[in-house]
Amino acid sequence: MMTAGKSGLLLVVLAPMAFAWLVTPAHADPMRPGAEHCVVGVAPDDPLNLRAGPGAGHRVVTRLPYARCGLIVTASCRGNWCPVEDGHHAGWAHRRFIAAVSPGTNCLRPGQAVALRAWPAEQSRALTRLAPQGCDIALLPYQVAGWQKIRQGGWEGWVRLSDLLSNE
Repeated sequence: MMTAGKSGLLLVVLAPMAFAWLVTPAHADPMRPGAEHCVVGVAPDDPLNLRAGPGAGHRVVTRLPYARCGLIVTASCRGNWCPVEDGHHAGWAHRRFIAAVSPGTNCLRPGQAVALRAWPAEQSRALTRLAPQGCDIALLPYQVAGWQKIRQGGWEGWVRLSDLLSNE
C-alpha cells in the first residue's frame, strides 16, 4: 500500500515523463529559415536523428532530445528535410519533427501576476511570477490540456492559455 507522501513523490518523479507523452505541437508552423525551432513529435526516449544529408539513408550526426529548442533552420527545406544547426552540430532534420518558436510578440492578459510553472499543472512548482500585461513572450510549440509553454526574459515554463492575450 502506498502512503500519500510516497504517491506525491511518485507524481513528482513521473509527471515530467507523462507530460512529455501528452504534449503536442501547438501549431503546424511552416518552417522559417533563420528562425528558432524546437524538436516535437518524438518520444522522450527516442531522440530525433540529425542527419548528414536530406534523407533517412544519411549517417546520423547527432541525436536531439524531445523539447530541445535552439535549432535554426539555415536555408529552404528540400521536400521533407530541412537544414538545421544547433550551435554545435549542423545537419538535416525531417520537418515533421521540428516546429517554429513564435516571435516574442505575445502578451499576458491584464490582471494579476501569473505564475510561470515548471510543468503544465497548478500543483507544479512556480519558477517565477510574470508581471500582468507582460509582453515579449515567445510561444514554444507545445500545448497540453489548456497550458502553453512559453519563454520570456530568460525564463521558460508553462502558463494557462487563458492567461495569454490572443494574437489572432
